[in-house]
Amino acid sequence: MKRACAMRRGARLLLAALAFDCLCAQEPSPSAQDSSALELAARVDRHYDSLHSLKAQFSESYTGLGMDRTESGTLLLAKPGRMRWDYNSTPGKVFLLDGKFGWFYTPGAPQVQRVAAKELDDLRSPLRFLLGHTELEKELTGLNVAPDASHSGDMILIGQPRGQEQRVSRVALSVEAASGAIVTLEIDETDGAVTRFTFTAQQPDAAIPPGAFRFTPPQGIPVVDSPPPV
Repeated sequence: MKRACAMRRGARLLLAALAFDCLCAQEPSPSAQDSSALELAARVDRHYDSLHSLKAQFSESYTGLGMDRTESGTLLLAKPGRMRWDYNSTPGKVFLLDGKFGWFYTPGAPQVQRVAAKELDDLRSPLRFLLGHTELEKELTGLNVAPDASHSGDMILIGQPRGQEQRVSRVALSVEAASGAIVTLEIDETDGAVTRFTFTAQQPDAAIPPGAFRFTPPQGIPVVDSPPPV
């Protein structure tokens, strides 16, 4: 049970952290509302395509499966394909993607979980554009846009992740309309669970030591190769 919950948390981190690369389907001619959504999506694309790295503080809330949890910490991202989530609420808890493997560890756990990055790629999660070339228009279907009532000047970009129809019913990105920076990410899953990430104190092109993306298992803790989260 603990392992299943840990893998589910890892999946949601990737749903907050790995998708937007492939796909080539043709879309019908957009309506006026669709055109506004596509324009905002292109602005997000330009913002993240111009970055080499990013440092931010994050807050993560999860509601579902009888749980209601809120955590926070620091997020580091660097191209190509490197990511690190350090949790303040549980010091030592980390999710790290080094480009080859995804690593999951919580202090007190009997093992470190490791998943091949190529398997994690199959999840196509909604923040992959932060790690590579952004093409939101190709990654989200049914794009729609609306003002963000909770943040003046922000807009909400809503869509359905391609290839995730059985798992994710909706993704909503709250975006700074002027810059294209993502402020919040909300993921609604088909089982009713909702995960929300809020990003603050964002530092574009922050200097991040290469060693930040290397994971060394704690002494005496075994590494277990796990299947990709489902």
